[in-house]
Amino acid sequence: MGKTTGFLEFERISESYEPASTRIKHYREFVLALDDKQAQQQGARCMDCGVPFCTNGCPVNNIIPDWNDLVYRQEWKQALATLHSTNNFPEFTGRICPAPCEAACTLNINNDAVGIKSIEHAIIDKGWEKGWVVPQPPAKKTGKRVAIVGSGPAGLAAAQQLSRAGHSVTVFEKSNRIGGLLRYGIPDFKLDKSLIDRRMTQMEAEGVEFRASTYIGDPSDKVEDGLTIISAAELQKEFDAIVMAGGAEVPRDLPVPGRELNGVHFAMDFLRQQNKVNSGHRLTGQIVAKGKHVVVIGGGDTGSDCVGTSNRQGAASVTQIELMSKLPEEENRELTWPYWPARLRTSSSHEEGCQRDWAIVTKSFQGEKGKLEKLVAARVEWLRDEATGQMKMAEIEGSGFELKADLVLLAMGFVAPVPAVLDAFGLDRDARGNIRANTEDYRTNVDKVFAAGDMRRGQSLVVWAIREGRQCARAVDQYLMGETVLPR
Repeated sequence: MGKTTGFLEFERISESYEPASTRIKHYREFVLALDDKQAQQQGARCMDCGVPFCTNGCPVNNIIPDWNDLVYRQEWKQALATLHSTNNFPEFTGRICPAPCEAACTLNINNDAVGIKSIEHAIIDKGWEKGWVVPQPPAKKTGKRVAIVGSGPAGLAAAQQLSRAGHSVTVFEKSNRIGGLLRYGIPDFKLDKSLIDRRMTQMEAEGVEFRASTYIGDPSDKVEDGLTIISAAELQKEFDAIVMAGGAEVPRDLPVPGRELNGVHFAMDFLRQQNKVNSGHRLTGQIVAKGKHVVVIGGGDTGSDCVGTSNRQGAASVTQIELMSKLPEEENRELTWPYWPARLRTSSSHEEGCQRDWAIVTKSFQGEKGKLEKLVAARVEWLRDEATGQMKMAEIEGSGFELKADLVLLAMGFVAPVPAVLDAFGLDRDARGNIRANTEDYRTNVDKVFAAGDMRRGQSLVVWAIREGRQCARAVDQYLMGETVLPR
């Protein structure tokens, strides 16, 4: 390493934020990235630790020590090349990844981890600023055609890799714009959508064709008006290989009394609508939080996104409740390192204004004339079953209470891909309803059909989707050509 004692000399420098009082008035990104000197100092903290656990902790196996050192030496262009060697879209992960690499950092055992994510963010932003991110079209075409179903991070990663290998790639997306949940799920204040657009421009120059507003499945399926419908049989006839790379779109529901009341909605419907409005769409009947008492059910990232969006819409109050018990604010690093620790995380959205509560079970929704007015809940405790060793929930007697609620957003995760799409291809599923395929060749039970990302592994992180898209692309290239030069 360039600065072998850097971790002893320098403190961790974290990215700063625009003040909450101003950032809740807009939907723009508000993270203030590190400048060159700060990034250099942060890169200097990377230890010559022998075994870089950060690389293994990162799902795409980023070569983190190398580009940390290159940033320390201010060799930014080489740092960008090293970063891109394992990650097609570091501008996405540098903004929205929870950074499992930092949990695995050796320095994290008894100190503050290296700010790996902030350095990644700085590298890719400088790369775009300097014009170093350019199309990489293939030297020759193979004559093979590949269809990618779904334009989220898994589909985009697979498409870029396969196009660079010389195949003719077409990406199909049922939404009116490319990007999957990157486009219409993640709020604009976390990920500016121009980042997707400029990658699309690069990929189009590399030969990728994008076809939005196109549904792949059975023509008899009920779909939104205005969509082009292509049957699974047509796709199989036209293309040499197909990659199923859609999302786990079926949300987990909460079937309690009053679920049908007006004011109870799935979180993704709420988030998707706001993103569409931000992009210029005019919607009728938009779900809005302005002036309302909002209750978000679910303590994950989607719930946090609902909190931030509700505050920006002008909610009267925002409360987030979680079924599980409150986690400790600090983990025991000696026991958890280098694995991702279970601990309480407070997001920037929480800091903007939110009441949080844990170990809460929702009993019912109540209201008058079909309109939601309150949520009825109770407190629970989690006890270990002596016979099975499993944790089981028990309601605490006499703990019932009510929360005023004009809007409830269900943010409890996603259970599976859309079944109709899988049925159209005759794809086998695992016990959770995902497409059955392994991580060796990503092949399904149907000839020339592959699966990657959330459709295969279930709801997961963007960085895992990129990993699976890249690995699946290698498997497809091997299938089509009998050999491959794409990295795994």
